[in-house]
Amino acid sequence: MILYNPTGKGTYWRALGFAKVLAKRGHAVTLMCSSPRRRMGVIESKIDGVRQVEMPDALPGSLRSGWDVWNTLNRLAWLKGKTVDVVHSFETRPVAIFPALAAQRRGARLFFDWCDWFGAGGSVEERPNPLVRAILRPVETFFENHYRTQADGVTVINTFLRQRAVEFGVKPEAVRLIRNGSDTAIQPMERRAARETLGLPPEGSIIGFVGGTFTRDARFMAEAFNRVLESLPAARLLLTGYFNRPIEAWVTNPAAIIRSGPVKYHTMYTYLSACDVCWLPLCDSGANRGRWPFKLNDYMTVARPVVSTAVGDLAEVIGQHGLGVTTRVEAGEFAAATLSLLADSARAEAFGLAARKAAETVFDWEKLTDELEDFYRAGLS
Repeated sequence: MILYNPTGKGTYWRALGFAKVLAKRGHAVTLMCSSPRRRMGVIESKIDGVRQVEMPDALPGSLRSGWDVWNTLNRLAWLKGKTVDVVHSFETRPVAIFPALAAQRRGARLFFDWCDWFGAGGSVEERPNPLVRAILRPVETFFENHYRTQADGVTVINTFLRQRAVEFGVKPEAVRLIRNGSDTAIQPMERRAARETLGLPPEGSIIGFVGGTFTRDARFMAEAFNRVLESLPAARLLLTGYFNRPIEAWVTNPAAIIRSGPVKYHTMYTYLSACDVCWLPLCDSGANRGRWPFKLNDYMTVARPVVSTAVGDLAEVIGQHGLGVTTRVEAGEFAAATLSLLADSARAEAFGLAARKAAETVFDWEKLTDELEDFYRAGLS
């Protein structure tokens, strides 16, 4: 499994979720990713039976995003002389696609995973700098689209990308929709206990959100939270992990924002367990239609109800499994749905229990890996 992401970031968790189950079933699994900081030397380690190979990258920080020539050369050198049965390239940026194609030339069956729409119309349009946007748009679009039909199979994370793959010429039977899983080994904490552990206020409503977001989504979140504060001044918005936007500048009461900052994996779930409801405030953009927020799986893990905008597959999935409520992309409506849920603890608890049940059944990594393993076998036949 080859991905451009640094260890612990983004799609890394999707690949690792599959890899750990496959390794447990006796497959020899290597997860190739980028090192978060290293510029020289390859690091190899074992995680729950998975061989993890971290590649050096010449670029700093957030620029380690799959474009570095040095990273690509290190991957090709490491793979030289090695043969595998299956190579699964998570996205098709250079550091992933070129090693994957090299493995295919040596006899591996090639699979692509498509879980973000990066090119024209997708997340490249969310970049605030118009010059950067103009430069990256054709490059992102080429790497995202050009190689798509060269795989024996394509896994996608939502129905939108499944349709795009077919439109590019991938045979429908060679596309498999497999969403992200939830870590059901994590057990939800009781809300009060979680707050006591973290030193958070024992009383009052806390709305949770994990990870980063696009600027437009953050502004929508701020507008909706301002509406919540009008009716519930004591409410708090808890941002767990690294949040990448200056939301305090956009809310009427910056003191109502609680940032955890970067936290360890298990601690993240303690923070989410301290919340009454969790948020997915997404604008209706190509970037959001073309992805599946891993946040939703984290919210299911801790049995918390979600309030989300009805973008992409979210309305269907949230409604089908009773995970919470969805609204239009309208701040007043989103805030009203949140306030209604905060005022009805029995309804909120019912959504939370349904969310955990969905995590343990439909979105369990074991079940999702059944689908992936079956897809690999079909591609190998």
